[in-house]
Amino acid sequence: MRQLQIQAAEEGQRLDKYLSRYMPEAPKSFFYKMLRKKNITCNKKKCDGSEKLCAGDCIELFLAEDTIEKFRGNTDGKKASSIQTQTQNVSLSPKSIIYEDDDILLINKAAGELSQKASPKDVSMVEKVIGYALSTQKVTNEQLLVCRPSVCNRLDRNTSGLIAAGFSIRGLQFLSEQFRTRDLHKYYMALVAGCVTRQQKLKGYLYKDEKTNKVEIHETLEEFPEHLKKDALAIETVYEPVASTKQATLLKVLLVTGRSHQIRAHLSSINHPIIGDSKYGDSSINEQFRKKAGTKRQLLHAYEMVFPVCEGHFSYLSQKSFQAPLPNDFLKAMEYAKIHDWKE
Repeated sequence: MRQLQIQAAEEGQRLDKYLSRYMPEAPKSFFYKMLRKKNITCNKKKCDGSEKLCAGDCIELFLAEDTIEKFRGNTDGKKASSIQTQTQNVSLSPKSIIYEDDDILLINKAAGELSQKASPKDVSMVEKVIGYALSTQKVTNEQLLVCRPSVCNRLDRNTSGLIAAGFSIRGLQFLSEQFRTRDLHKYYMALVAGCVTRQQKLKGYLYKDEKTNKVEIHETLEEFPEHLKKDALAIETVYEPVASTKQATLLKVLLVTGRSHQIRAHLSSINHPIIGDSKYGDSSINEQFRKKAGTKRQLLHAYEMVFPVCEGHFSYLSQKSFQAPLPNDFLKAMEYAKIHDWKE
């Protein structure tokens, strides 16, 4: 018989999900059969697998050790070793941490860093979050096998700013739900070409060509070729000018729908492309800012996250806002554009 005690980082998940993570080689039918026969119990009670686990819960496996190890598939060895290898000597800079508690982490991602791996050898924010969680003892190597910290939103590689990550199952579930329902408001700062004088709400449809990694935007579905209409997604972007000159405008952008390249392509479609954007921007303006201000990437920054009214465990985050300061390359471009009347 083996006893497993649920830690704080592991609570919030269903019992059957926990068992599948603990013994990944076992079929689901095996767990349900063992639960029915009371060969697997939680807090000495018969369960059906749908129970939500809490810290301190005790799961008892009345199974042969050989059976447990067979269904674990040498998890403790190969999988733990793989995670440790990928996150060894990898962590977050203390300066990049905007907010942290036992469940969630808000990070200021630098331009050039990957949110998630693009290839197996990449080191992304996910590996850095895991490395940080291990180094600060938010999780142990054993806990990584059933609860792996991860990021819950993504930014393009050359977009800087706020990324939210979860340390615990509870934190991951909470953040994922906030992004899914769009209750958590995400604001971006964008330095765009031209003078923008009024607030506006943009609506339309977006189609992404996966081969070219580029999107196409139109105001109506009818403007798309017939074969693309079924894959076009509704989008909505709201922006307001914060400060402007004849040359450029600093916009605060509310991302209502979070589609790939949405802000970049939407602003380009109204002839106010983001400065430095090699894919959707104006090449002559980009070159001008590259020479005069050293701009090497799109000047788009995930600036602020505002939480809605939250109940239960996360009530302490109700209506709180968190901001990531603008990076130096952004400020240099603003200085060149003579945008001075701006305060964070």
